[in-house]
Parts: sequence; C-alpha cells; structure tokens
Amino acid sequence: MSGASMKQIKTRIKSVESTRQITKAMELVASSKLRRAKQRVENARPYHEVLAEAISSLQAGAAESPTVFAQAREVKRTCYVVIAGDRGLAGGYNANLFRMVKGLTEGEEYCVLPVGKKALEHYQRQGADLVSTYFGITGSVGIGDCMQMAKLLCEGFASGKFDRVVVAYTKFQSMLSQVPVTEDLLPITLREGGEKHYTGALVEGEAEELIARIVPQYVSGILYSTLCEAAASEHGARRTAMNSANKNATEIIDTLVLHYNRARQAVITQEITEIVSGAEAL
Repeated sequence: MSGASMKQIKTRIKSVESTRQITKAMELVASSKLRRAKQRVENARPYHEVLAEAISSLQAGAAESPTVFAQAREVKRTCYVVIAGDRGLAGGYNANLFRMVKGLTEGEEYCVLPVGKKALEHYQRQGADLVSTYFGITGSVGIGDCMQMAKLLCEGFASGKFDRVVVAYTKFQSMLSQVPVTEDLLPITLREGGEKHYTGALVEGEAEELIARIVPQYVSGILYSTLCEAAASEHGARRTAMNSANKNATEIIDTLVLHYNRARQAVITQEITEIVSGAEAL
C-alpha cells in the first residue's frame, strides 16, 4: 500500500510540474505581449485628442447649427460596445467586465456591439440584441475594423436607432491593476477652453460637413485606443494569473515532495523492522 502511495504521489508531482511549465511559458508570453501593448497604448492616445480639438474648433465656428453628434437627447435606447478577450486564463478579466455592464444595463433598453470572442459568446447566450457579430476576435481587430465600427455606430446614432453609445472596456493602470470602466462615445462632448495646439490651422469647407466626416474618425480613434488599453489589460491580467498559478504549483510540489519523503521513510522503516524481526526469530 505504501509503495502504491509513493507511485501515486510521484505521478502527481510530474503532473503538477508539467502544468507549471505551461503556466510559466504563458506568463513569459503575456509579459512579452504586454510590453508591446503598452507601447501601442502610448502611441494611440494622441490621435483622438487631436481630432477632439479639431471638432471643438469647428463646432465653435458653427455654434448656430450644432452637429447631430454633439446634441444630447432623451435616452430611450443605449448601445454598449463591450470589448472583452478572446481567451480565458486571465483571472477575472472578462467576468468583472460583464458584471459591470450587467449592473449598468439593468432596467433599461439596450443593444450590444460585442468585440472579442468571450463577449460575443456571452451576449449570444444572454440573448441580447446584437448590433453586429462581425468583430468576434479582438486580436484581429485593427484600425480599419475600428473605422467600420465607428461608421456603424455613427449611422445608428444619426438615424435614431439608439440615443447614446458607450464603450465598456478594461483600463490598464499597472501590471497588477486593471479596472473595468465605461466611456461615452456619442453624443460627443465638445471641449471648452484648455490649451490649443492648432489655432492657426486654415479650414476650407462647411463646418457641418467637415464635422460629419471627422466624427467617425474620432470615434474610431477612441475605439482603437480602448482596444489597445483592453489588450494591455488582458495581457497584464493573464500574466498576474499565471504568476499566481506558478506560485501555487510550486507550493503543491513542495507539499507533495514532503508527503513522498514521509511515505518513503515509512517504507524504509517498515523494511528495517521486518529484517530485525526476522533476524530475532532465527
């Protein structure tokens, strides 16, 4: 019985060691991807800030006829752009985001534009009204896809299909902290005051027409920036989860080795006892 117990413990140790190798590799991959994702976040932030300033400047010159994208109206239906991950093993990354959105949507009419495999699967199971199922893989969504999403959202908002557009994603704060947040996309909030960088720019054409062209690019810029934030958050959450898994695996292995040594010592003691007893019998 003791021999069988030792064999089972040894098999368990090998199994946990194999798991630890996998989680360690995933942690290293997540760390590598996280560095690139953080760089993308920093590069993407200035884009929509410049466009927001341009829209504010144009709207200031056409104050008598504000654009439809800047007009707040009674919210009867809200469209949520939910950016989640494509895979699990990232702790509570996806679950925390879905929990936050569920709290926001209770008691109101809404539709969802899911971005990411987990978001698409979740809201299909929930039976939610989906604006589109095309953006089901977060890793394959690029700038062109963000522009398609922006046009889809702007057209729906302008036509009255929904009165408010909100993007829900996980904001990257640090390697150990990723927080689910929301950000209003439409109607856009025009900036007032603040530092101006392009006050000397010359603009040709009607302000309303220019704003109508710039707003989809502005929305796509925000979407791309939030996608970069969400990607960095996912890699950070996965890195943290895999690091924790590595530590747990190491603790389990240490405990199993202790049990193995105790079982081995018990077998040795039993064999010595049997030899001594046999010698005394002779």
